[in-house]
Amino acid sequence: MQLSSDIVDTAPRMAATVVLMRQAASDLEVFLLQRHRASDVLGGLYVFPGGKVDGADATAATQALLDQPLATLQQALNEPDLPPATAASLYVAALREAFEECGVLLAHNAQGGPVNPAEVAARVRDGEAFGSALAQLGLRLHTRAMHPWSRWITPRMPSLEMNKRFDTRFFVAAVPADQTARHDDFETTASVWLSPRAALARYWDGELQLAPPQVMTLAHLAAHTQVDSVLATARHQPPVGVLPAPFDQDGQRVICYPGDPRHPVAQRAWPGPTRLVFRHRRFEPEDGRFESLFS
Repeated sequence: MQLSSDIVDTAPRMAATVVLMRQAASDLEVFLLQRHRASDVLGGLYVFPGGKVDGADATAATQALLDQPLATLQQALNEPDLPPATAASLYVAALREAFEECGVLLAHNAQGGPVNPAEVAARVRDGEAFGSALAQLGLRLHTRAMHPWSRWITPRMPSLEMNKRFDTRFFVAAVPADQTARHDDFETTASVWLSPRAALARYWDGELQLAPPQVMTLAHLAAHTQVDSVLATARHQPPVGVLPAPFDQDGQRVICYPGDPRHPVAQRAWPGPTRLVFRHRRFEPEDGRFESLFS
């Protein structure tokens, strides 16, 4: 993991990410993908499925496949100034990226029944657009299965080497019991199911690399042991918006979050640390203790 002090002045690109979950015996697990090392965005790091919003995500034809009104989706994002069609495009992007990157299709047929992702995949492989494939098979995107969790905006100094900024909405969703998530062997080269705490333990031990938004999201999710608990929280709690504030102190990079004395937003966004410090080739709480990620 290489630090950068480069300033990126381009406008953030809209993007969407889905934290896919499943219930294990004693804890929930999340699905993490390793991005191809040649990628110019977080290459080699483990991330949740996601990507930028495409033009097709905002078309009326594609948004007609959503199973909730656009105004309802906009309200759930808790962004009153966001146009409903733009809000809908974020849902479409999240659902499309989950399908493209790991084969999970959150959709249902006209009767509300389950779908076969392989049918859509076959059409897409033959060159048909994602929205068109859904429409031809009479499917609708299951937005009710996915709930907004947070919003992350890349700061002008991204800290990790990247020449782009993103305005990313994080959603949470459970993987349907009859579907299997796996990496695509193209944009992503490995994948793993882990509990949030176990994922952070592997990160701490240097076994996998995570960007700060993933670290903070996993720390937040570690307070839950049940998928239903996360979904219930997401339904009843407005998503938190975060613009991290990075700075250098005593030769170390520090990223602070809402509630930190150095952050312009005084109210804390979540339990856990209000800042991460880059030491030992990782971002960690200021006191250097693993347990401080959760308290």
